[in-house]
Amino acid sequence: QVQLVESGGGLVQAGGSLRLSCAASGLTFSYPVVGWFRQAPGEERTFVATINYIFGSTNYADSVKGRFTISRDNTANKVYLQMDRLEPTDTGNYYCAAGPRMVTTSSAYVFWGQGTQVTVSS
Repeated sequence: QVQLVESGGGLVQAGGSLRLSCAASGLTFSYPVVGWFRQAPGEERTFVATINYIFGSTNYADSVKGRFTISRDNTANKVYLQMDRLEPTDTGNYYCAAGPRMVTTSSAYVFWGQGTQVTVSS
């Protein structure tokens, strides 16, 4: 019933920008939090940013503060991740996920998208 689909990934030079989109369907108010996570090959999936799409409150990983912005368009049922001043360490597969609480641990999120690849070259 619930479906999350990421898009917007690609290959960019260091210092460039990308905007990722997470299109959600079938999501209820029981799961008001949408988070972005990323995973590089051979590494653990780590928290990037999260938003409560009802109240608009946000939270960011220290590594992306000042560079990334998470936002939502409730009319379009989408959550965005604007990524500026990208660095090679930002490279990874980016996933959006929905859950009941605004936390940073991936295990707390219930629904996941398939991911979109972001590659930042130096």
